[in-house]
Amino acid sequence: MDVDSGADAAVSGIAAAIGEPARVRMLYSLMDGHARTSTELAIVAGVSPSTASVHLNRLKAARLVQVQVQGKHRYYSLQGPQVAGALEGLSVLAGGSRGKFVPHTPGRLRTARTCYDHMAGSIGVSLHDRFHALGWLTDAYDVTADGTKALETLGIDMAAARALRRRFACACLDWSERRPHIGGALGAALLQVALKRRWVTPDLDSRALSVTSLGRREMLSRLGVRV
Repeated sequence: MDVDSGADAAVSGIAAAIGEPARVRMLYSLMDGHARTSTELAIVAGVSPSTASVHLNRLKAARLVQVQVQGKHRYYSLQGPQVAGALEGLSVLAGGSRGKFVPHTPGRLRTARTCYDHMAGSIGVSLHDRFHALGWLTDAYDVTADGTKALETLGIDMAAARALRRRFACACLDWSERRPHIGGALGAALLQVALKRRWVTPDLDSRALSVTSLGRREMLSRLGVRV
């Protein structure tokens, strides 16, 4: 029988990286798809911030987690669906259930707000997911032919957005939802359309956006997004 010592060593290394209670708690807290900071993961794991950093470096080296830098913060998430699948399988073997991530952001800010010059909050994340589901936005954050036609119908000048000296579109990690919304020139253009069409109105003393009754109807009928 042939023995692949390299593969055996790789499996053993991954198992060793998972096989520590604090790291297990970190990994399973990321199973809900929400990214977390090292400080939050330290609390989840019940360890000090410095110890959490050591654990996260171990998990990153084993390609179990990935890190995304957003401003002053570093957000950790699972490396991909294969990691989630492996953890799910281990969870089935072990039995039991785990709690879900609960955001503590004030309701008005969590629903809709500005993030620099684009739209964030649960609406921003919903639009991001819906654009992907409709096939308007690719995994590389380029807009497809169908997406271009649909967005131009909404009133977005796609040529002008592409001509700007900035990233056309990108994933911007939402700090309340811990999942991406659309940033870049496309995200900014989308916010301007939402303001122009009176789907949302800006708050005078905060970054919150109020969703109008018209906006609720239009986003549902035009985009399939329920607010």
